[in-house]
Amino acid sequence: MARQSVGVTRAVLKRGEWRPVATLPVARVAVDVPLAHLDRPFDYRVPEHLDDVAVPGVRLRVRFAGRMVDGFLLERGEDSAHAGQLAWVDKVVSPEPVLTPEVAALCRAVADRYAGVLADVLRLAVPPRHARVEAEALSGGVVAPEAEAAGDGGADRGDGVPVKAGGGDGARDEDDGVRAGDASGTGWARYPRGPALLEALAGGRAAHAVWQALPGEAWAQRLAEAAAATVRAGRGALLVAADQRDVAALHAACVARLGEQGVVALTAELGPAERYRRWLAVRRGRTRVVVGTRSAAFAPLQRPGLLAVWDDGDDLHAEPRAPYPHVRDVLVLRAHAAGAALLVGGFARTTEAHQLVESGWARDVVAERATVRAAAPRVTALGEAGHLARDPDQGAARLPAVAFEAARAALQAGRPVLVQVPRAGYLPWLSCANCRESARCRHCAGALGLARASPAVADGPGAGDGPGPPQCRWCGRAETAFRCPVCASTRLRAGVVGAGRTAEELGRAFPGTTVRSSGGSAPVLDHVPARPELVVATPGAEPTVEGDPASGYGAALLLDGWAMLSRPDLRVAEETLRRWLGAAALVMPSSDGGRLGRVVVMADAALPPVQALIRWDPAWHAATELAARGEVGFPPAVRMASVEGAAGAVAEVLDTVGTAPVDVDVLGPVELPPEPGPHAAEPPRERALLRVPRPQGRALAAALATAQALRSARKAPDPVRVRLDPPEVG
Repeated sequence: MARQSVGVTRAVLKRGEWRPVATLPVARVAVDVPLAHLDRPFDYRVPEHLDDVAVPGVRLRVRFAGRMVDGFLLERGEDSAHAGQLAWVDKVVSPEPVLTPEVAALCRAVADRYAGVLADVLRLAVPPRHARVEAEALSGGVVAPEAEAAGDGGADRGDGVPVKAGGGDGARDEDDGVRAGDASGTGWARYPRGPALLEALAGGRAAHAVWQALPGEAWAQRLAEAAAATVRAGRGALLVAADQRDVAALHAACVARLGEQGVVALTAELGPAERYRRWLAVRRGRTRVVVGTRSAAFAPLQRPGLLAVWDDGDDLHAEPRAPYPHVRDVLVLRAHAAGAALLVGGFARTTEAHQLVESGWARDVVAERATVRAAAPRVTALGEAGHLARDPDQGAARLPAVAFEAARAALQAGRPVLVQVPRAGYLPWLSCANCRESARCRHCAGALGLARASPAVADGPGAGDGPGPPQCRWCGRAETAFRCPVCASTRLRAGVVGAGRTAEELGRAFPGTTVRSSGGSAPVLDHVPARPELVVATPGAEPTVEGDPASGYGAALLLDGWAMLSRPDLRVAEETLRRWLGAAALVMPSSDGGRLGRVVVMADAALPPVQALIRWDPAWHAATELAARGEVGFPPAVRMASVEGAAGAVAEVLDTVGTAPVDVDVLGPVELPPEPGPHAAEPPRERALLRVPRPQGRALAAALATAQALRSARKAPDPVRVRLDPPEVG
């Protein structure tokens, strides 16, 4: 049926003259109303003049509770369970069916898993409309065939994460589609199961894999090879990365293999119009490969065959808006429903990814230990016997002799040196020099820090100007007359040294050497030249070295390990190891008798994250973490939810959940500290943690959704924030 222009969607008759269509007169609509008790489709009558354009997936306008609201048409039916007279569909905003059935089902599954509302998930999945962009005639590319029905489903573990999922285009073998094969000429040959993974993708099988990338791996090229194999099978590939830098690398790698017309990048940096233009190109089937950030996980890709996420431990993969879904979980749900392959890759490994392996739902794609040792740099930590004998004071020094030796050797060999600093700024935290009490502002009790008077100049020897007076990090006031409230001392000392101060110290320690900064107050660099210089970067802002990926930094110094590991967070060890591995992966393999390709980490060698870094074995660390969390009952070994709000509101939710058929363990509630700034005067808030065995995860989400619906129905004044698997505990 040919689509009509947008103009004919407007009524040509008076409302009293409207007549319902003869066939499928009922439209089931998901209205854009984010109220939990209204989280269901509503039935409306379709008038005759909208019959041609009122197709599933279009945006429309309907009257709801006395006002006009937006919505999506989910499906058309013959009759309705509603006993009264149905209201009319007032207007079809656009004849473009932007919400595909597959994405609509995915949004419903995500909302149910996270105890959320469908309307909130749809806002994440479907970008706002641009009428001018919709009217453009998109050119280029080959229109893909219409999406076919996905394969059979399968049982799950009881928490929305499937255990078995059949492929839509072929039967899976006993090894989950990952079997011996041949992929000569690709980097996947370095992994025993890598060739079999490509073979499964080329055959359209739904292989599920957790990939442990080798040090120095050209990971974007490997994902591009996997996408190309998927395209050869006549299916689409969706690759999700955490930030714009990684998306740019992925896009370039895919374009080199598939051409400019075969790949589209979806990121917020494109702007609303361009992003919607590219999103429509995906919806209309003009491209088979999509790369993007977290919102791209909902891209309306036709016949998805590969869903991949790189570095799933990055917190940018977690949506900060309700219902707070994580990209990894969204792709797991989508792979299960669509019969697609799933690939979770990274230099590190999260406990959630390792649980997919331990459950048997995914397979390991890791290299042999000999291959890992050949590709990895040499890692040195504090406390090793040989270095301790030569430098007894190395435990107290911020930059011990072994670090200076590694940096000098790399600079003399003409290679850059990476210096990772966990904190941005100059001296972001100060304390009393006498009693070590944290220095706080007299006006708002915020932490005092020291900022440099003017930014340092990059690409030059040495560093910038000296620091200014202590300044409050909350209210911004300068503290010119500090006096400790405990011991009355007026002297301050550095509690934490930031990247700015570190650059100054290195400039004095290595005179004549260029010192660059990346991250924090300095711009994030994508690349640095392959020449002798020092690069100071905050975690996640480390630039790569231009040229061959195998010849990266000559050395890396990972400073202040105590600051990385001392945060009060259950995920601190996993996150610290991920940051260290990300930096160490940019270092060239050990060579020249161990003088080049060195990583020096300022942390105790006996700590498990340091041991995992030394052996380059993140899978062992993830297995250890998962077992430890299982013993104490923390995610992902169990499902947990946080309920945060006013004391009475939290109590209401807990009472409702207590009546549900779920074995819930309630921790708390406890009062939360007041937020800094203008919110400090608000009434105190509480937070309770709810814990259930993993098979009861879906029941917990349903109970929380019911509790929110009851409060919404009676218009409870105090909002409650509910998060499943909250980051503050897992």
